[in-house]
Amino acid sequence: MFKWLLLLAGAYLFYRWLKGKKQIQAGRGEAHNPRPNKAPKAIEPEGMVQCQHCKVHLPKSEAKIFEERFYCSKEHLNAIDQQGWVGSAKWRPSPNQDVRPENISPDLVVIHHISLPPSEFRSTNSSQYIIDFFQNQLDSTAHPYFEEIAGQKVSSHFLITRTGELIQFVSTQNKAWHAGVSSFMGREKCNDFSIGIELEGDGETPFEEAQYQALNKLIPILEACYANLQFAGHSDIAPDRKTDPGMYFDWKKFQKETNVSLKNLPYGLTSR
Repeated sequence: MFKWLLLLAGAYLFYRWLKGKKQIQAGRGEAHNPRPNKAPKAIEPEGMVQCQHCKVHLPKSEAKIFEERFYCSKEHLNAIDQQGWVGSAKWRPSPNQDVRPENISPDLVVIHHISLPPSEFRSTNSSQYIIDFFQNQLDSTAHPYFEEIAGQKVSSHFLITRTGELIQFVSTQNKAWHAGVSSFMGREKCNDFSIGIELEGDGETPFEEAQYQALNKLIPILEACYANLQFAGHSDIAPDRKTDPGMYFDWKKFQKETNVSLKNLPYGLTSR
């Protein structure tokens, strides 16, 4: 009887050993091939976007992105597109514009200054007031001066803020309303053939280095699109009405850093 008990106990132990061995082998198999019956997860295709400048399609991960616009290269980001907009500028379209006369392309850049309220950019962020003004959205109750200009319809192609931020309001292909009654070398109505650039300032304070750097970056972009551009201040084309950009705009610095030809600065390099 005792022998039979030993035999049964041995058979039971052998059974447990054999079962455990099979479980170990099964576990190793799963480690090498986990869930073999599960289909591999599909890889979702990457989204495609279109370059604002040349309209080529490319993966979103490869695009240069600025203000939710996409560009295929830095060259196209820092250029004027077919609609007359600079990719690296913030776009804030102004209604104060119209088409240029037929067969007229810009060949003059007019430099201005602007500050809203006047001279208060030191303590107040006037940039948004300027944007609102050019978009006819300025709150006339926000400052007494705004009541005086509430009915004016004004714009410029570009604004460069005190921090060097570049903002575009009007396509370079269209007229911005920046020059008013004006004359350049005997040619009237300068809005017809010019590009206006406003520098945030008041004519009584030096402009910031960041503004010159932004201007130096913008000028080659314009020159690449419009050949033989000439440059003047608002006071040069409307001397009886305007004084901007004023004595503190450094024309010598501007010419040296942009490498604009002296012949394209007909009013010279003297601050005025």
